[in-house]
Amino acid sequence: MSVCTASSCENGTSTVRKSGQKVPAEPADSPDERMRNARPLADRMRPEALEEYVGQSHILDRGGLLRKAIEEDRLFSMIFWGPPGSGKTTLARLIAGETKSHFATFSAVLSGVKEIRAVIDEARVEIEKTGRRTILFVDEIHRFNKAQQDAFLPHVESGLITLIGATTENPSFEVISPLLSRTRVMVLRPFTEEELAEILRRALADPVRGLGGLSIEVEPEALEHMVRAADGDARSALNNLEAAASLVTGKGAEGRAITLAMAEAALQRKALQYDKAGEEHYNLISALHKSLRGSDPDAALYWLARMLEAGEDPLYIARRMIRFASEDIGNADPMALTVAMASMQAFHFIGLPEGELSLAQAAVYLATAPKSNAIYRAYGKVKSVIGETGTLPVPLHIRNAPTRLMRDLGYAKGYKYAHDYEEAFVPQDHLPERLQGQVYYTPTDRGYEKVVRERLTKWRKIREQAARDSKQGREE
Repeated sequence: MSVCTASSCENGTSTVRKSGQKVPAEPADSPDERMRNARPLADRMRPEALEEYVGQSHILDRGGLLRKAIEEDRLFSMIFWGPPGSGKTTLARLIAGETKSHFATFSAVLSGVKEIRAVIDEARVEIEKTGRRTILFVDEIHRFNKAQQDAFLPHVESGLITLIGATTENPSFEVISPLLSRTRVMVLRPFTEEELAEILRRALADPVRGLGGLSIEVEPEALEHMVRAADGDARSALNNLEAAASLVTGKGAEGRAITLAMAEAALQRKALQYDKAGEEHYNLISALHKSLRGSDPDAALYWLARMLEAGEDPLYIARRMIRFASEDIGNADPMALTVAMASMQAFHFIGLPEGELSLAQAAVYLATAPKSNAIYRAYGKVKSVIGETGTLPVPLHIRNAPTRLMRDLGYAKGYKYAHDYEEAFVPQDHLPERLQGQVYYTPTDRGYEKVVRERLTKWRKIREQAARDSKQGREE
């Protein structure tokens, strides 16, 4: 990243309307100017035209469904699902402006059925008098109960309102099915570090809404720290910049440079040496994995915290622990996979910082669980065999036979239904003929795998005896 200044930030722009004309600044002491300056930087820097919007290219690319609907003014009801600070509210306002629709908004936290009815009446008046449709933006729609969500249904169905809901929770669980079937879910992603850096550069350069009139410079390391600390949240990134800028406001021209130390002081968070795409990223995840494998919960907690404090994506760590549960524990403790999955779901549900404890709990459980890589080794053997032998045919007796022709061809002939036998076990071959008798999975005698080992040993002996009896019968 290069040093950013009010005059030389890359891609820095003044406030621009859709027409491309710069917005003239209000007189310095006008009421509008005072109101603007009183608003937080994150609110002042909301894009005022779709061209200004940074990020979410996967849904806003030209030719895509949403972009085409906006350009043709043929909007559909939708739900924006994304983390805090991913631009849900901003995007809804921009859509309303681009389509010339009447825009009504309220929060599910403060509103109920009475307010919904008032908005619906307003939408009916609006379309009768001006012909304009109403976009109804409902923030935190997941907080509405079933009856409140039901109130939208007939009006979404009739087209009286175009509903845009915003939620940080999974709509599959939080939005009723009838309403979900009448909307399209648009998934908004956290902003990338590059996108957040672009947003901060614009705020530094913009003399009308941003900090452009203060001639503030930002050292590359300081900008990088503010971006990483935001963890994909644009509002948080702009708040970080505003806090750091407050430390240099009022100083002389030579003192208006935000250093890394200032950024750390403003954010109350030290920048740790870390690079998500570089060697340190792989060093730390390797240290965590090996600490778990080495049954060292103290080291596992340390490396987990190091990664989280440095700004690593918590869900990346959760995914790695889920992999570890199968690779290094397997059936020695089948609950390990359940605990790892639950930690990911818990973190997804409550987020930072509370969700860190769920990951910590999983790390300690995995570190202290009995270890086995038997499944990992067995699956590797099977993949190797498939690579060598190709697509061997499925034995006829374990093929399904839904038609008479298939039965006549011998499909399912001789198949023994396990539940018809004692202990629901009967010796029969399930591997292709060329591989019969092969053993890939060899459980250890640790944890629950000891039980599995005993069970398999018994079954394999029965199979071997049955194979010997069958061979002897054929010879006789």
